[in-house]
Amino acid sequence: MYIKKILGISMSCNYADGLSDYQNKGVLGVPEIFDDDEIVEKKCEQLAKLILSAKHVVVHTGAGISTSAGIPDFRGPKGVWTLEKKGEKPSINVSFDEALPTKTHMGLKTLVEAGFVKYIISQNIDGLHLRSGLQRKYLAELHGNMFIEQCLKCRRQYVRNKPAPTVGKKLTGELCKGTKNSRACRGGNLIDNILDWEHDLPESDLDLAFMHSTLADLNICLGTTLQIVPSGNLPLRNKRYGGKLVICNLQPTKHDKRADLKISTYVDTIIEKIAKRLGVEIPNYTKELDPTKAEPCSLEWTISTEDVKHLDKHYSKTIRELSKKNKKGSNDGNCKEEDVDDFDFKNKKFKKEKTENKEAKDDDAEVKSESNVVSGE
Repeated sequence: MYIKKILGISMSCNYADGLSDYQNKGVLGVPEIFDDDEIVEKKCEQLAKLILSAKHVVVHTGAGISTSAGIPDFRGPKGVWTLEKKGEKPSINVSFDEALPTKTHMGLKTLVEAGFVKYIISQNIDGLHLRSGLQRKYLAELHGNMFIEQCLKCRRQYVRNKPAPTVGKKLTGELCKGTKNSRACRGGNLIDNILDWEHDLPESDLDLAFMHSTLADLNICLGTTLQIVPSGNLPLRNKRYGGKLVICNLQPTKHDKRADLKISTYVDTIIEKIAKRLGVEIPNYTKELDPTKAEPCSLEWTISTEDVKHLDKHYSKTIRELSKKNKKGSNDGNCKEEDVDDFDFKNKKFKKEKTENKEAKDDDAEVKSESNVVSGE
């Protein structure tokens, strides 16, 4: 049975077969909603203006941004888990090798390079942000990446030219590679970095995601139902300080009532319209910019400790200033307890019990019991 799972991992809808059994997968199969064309135009105009007026834009991405690449989502009407409940499989299913970055992936990379977007927080494991050419310093991968493996000894991460043969932090059979600028570890075994349900989220990725989400004056969610915590609650972190939230998704999300703007259409359409209004041209995917196609494939993908320290310093200073301003007035009437709770951020780790106690109050009944989990969203 285990061998069958491993052989099927390269197909996008089968990767979850290699994970532990977990029944509490959230609300599945909710019907999709589409705004009409005129409303989409008006809302995209509004979103472009929000981006232009913002200083710190953070984008949160889920499975919905990869469906146009042939990778099925999980909770949509034709999602992997929705169909699984019926004993069926998605009809659309490409291998991770065959899937290419979409207009959204390429558009986000370009918006980052143009300075309109500061940071991207991804729940996806398909590696398409990496393959778009987006640099590591602009990306938090909360649930892992099929094209990355990590050394058990030195903790460095490396890009692979093929999807990992395992999921769930298992040995891939490779040894620490090193790079042209650094030596390999002696006896350092490599594992995939795809989280299983029981794993904690990667510390540096989560730290950066937490800080950027809180500092953002605009959090934009693309293609995610925001059901799994802590990932799904991160976009609310800026509400305490007057930040805005935009949700772009075909299905309703549990945070729709908290959003300043909700757009219901394909995310590729939204990004294309936004890029046009901002004067940004979205390039096509090219192998030359895809690190997985490099020969030899040896790029290191480790988050820089200096990047974390630098943002931590800026975060601490900024939050102190914002907190002083908040004491002089009342909080946003839309704020709820889970938005304004003070995580012990200096602890540098989300504790499972703290996340459950502080954030689970607003979760749907089907997802509130698990905080440090991974979904394909």
